[in-house]
Amino acid sequence: MRFADIGQQLRAYRLESGLRAEEIAARLGVSRAALYRYEKGEVIKLDTIRRLAELLKISPLSLLGIGVEYFSRPLALQERLRQVEEDAEQILQLGSALCTLVTSDGYDAALAEAMAEAAEASPERVAFHAAAEQALGLLGARKRLYQTRRPSIIAMVTERALRGFLMDGVAPALHLSEAGRHRARLAARAEVENIAALMESVPMGLQIGLLTESEPTGSFIVLRARERAHLCANPFLPDSPPMAALGVGTITAADEAVTIHQRVAENAWREARKGAEAAGRVRLLLAETRMH
Repeated sequence: MRFADIGQQLRAYRLESGLRAEEIAARLGVSRAALYRYEKGEVIKLDTIRRLAELLKISPLSLLGIGVEYFSRPLALQERLRQVEEDAEQILQLGSALCTLVTSDGYDAALAEAMAEAAEASPERVAFHAAAEQALGLLGARKRLYQTRRPSIIAMVTERALRGFLMDGVAPALHLSEAGRHRARLAARAEVENIAALMESVPMGLQIGLLTESEPTGSFIVLRARERAHLCANPFLPDSPPMAALGVGTITAADEAVTIHQRVAENAWREARKGAEAAGRVRLLLAETRMH
């Protein structure tokens, strides 16, 4: 029984629900101190596991890692993904315009600027600022973890997603001024140039391919640790609105789910453009979008 995994799900739920630790502890019939111990991976009584499954509205089997975890808030999914990444040795990504863990510092700065501007214009300014700070903190924590552990990454971005990223800029769903949107587009161009450089240089343990012919219907990540693999379907990009993003993300360790997604990603990798060819295609895309 993986108590550490259960503790991680409990912490993710606390972020997802917005409830205070005292409220969750009361619903579980335990003390707040016990709640924090459970989040750290200490042994949980079976009766508490049953009550926790009821609280999370999932079956006890799902809680024990056999089912699927669902997330409707970006912050909760990002925290759970960070937890899974703590043990990952291999990461396989299909879809999207970015590989989040290897985005540049410039991207982070542009995202922080866009969120700060959107927060000031929001009727819920204080709450928006708090959510944005938490989202940026989670992004930073995930990237620092990657820099420390250096799991191997194979990522496949798509030409269509890159084109949309260049046209809309960083944080396309945020309400920005005309000047702010212009800066967001400039930041997107710089980030796509960074992607092209990574494609061309192929740093150790990092390969980024480009899909041009076949466009996946969605994006997903397979994360493999020494003893276990997880599948994450994440509709929330790092630059999604931290409060009002609509979607449902999932994480599962079910073998059949991991296996079929792994097979799809491996097939896509065989078709992907790689190395200098991929970088050249991306730079051509940069030149095309500059003309309009």
